[in-house]
Amino acid sequence: MIAYFQSLWAWITVTYPGKLFASLLVSMMPIIELRGGLPIAVGLGLDPHVAIPVCVIANIIPIIPVILMVKHIFKWLRKFGRTGERLVDWLERRVNKHRDVLDKYAWLGLMILTAIPAPGTGAWTASMLAGLTGVRIKHAFPAIALGVVVAAVIVGILSYGVAAVI
Repeated sequence: MIAYFQSLWAWITVTYPGKLFASLLVSMMPIIELRGGLPIAVGLGLDPHVAIPVCVIANIIPIIPVILMVKHIFKWLRKFGRTGERLVDWLERRVNKHRDVLDKYAWLGLMILTAIPAPGTGAWTASMLAGLTGVRIKHAFPAIALGVVVAAVIVGILSYGVAAVI
């Protein structure tokens, strides 16, 4: 088993497809998202002109499924008793902390919530907020996707420098 993980680690850290896969996978994960995917891409030595688009696309992929399924997933999780209730309540509290941004700025609020590279913000949070509040996909998706691009510029500049992002 250890040999398997060692070979997997070698594939991720040495091969080009492995580096892309690691950056893509991390960028799709909730909480970490592109804010973690790009620094990992930097650490693995990927060219910014490849890493930034890969991380942006990976961070955009979960938006529509999250918007469409968040209510159903929360309902399903509540069936797991007290633990499921606590998890859903905690997630709803975290998401609803940002509801004032959505109420005040509407479309721009989702974009800002996604673009700010801070804990508790990002595409997953904005998508859950849109799904829980009933924002239509045709309004939410462009705002959140644009926020991902803005976040990529910010994190790209912090990770690679201004020249690499241009």
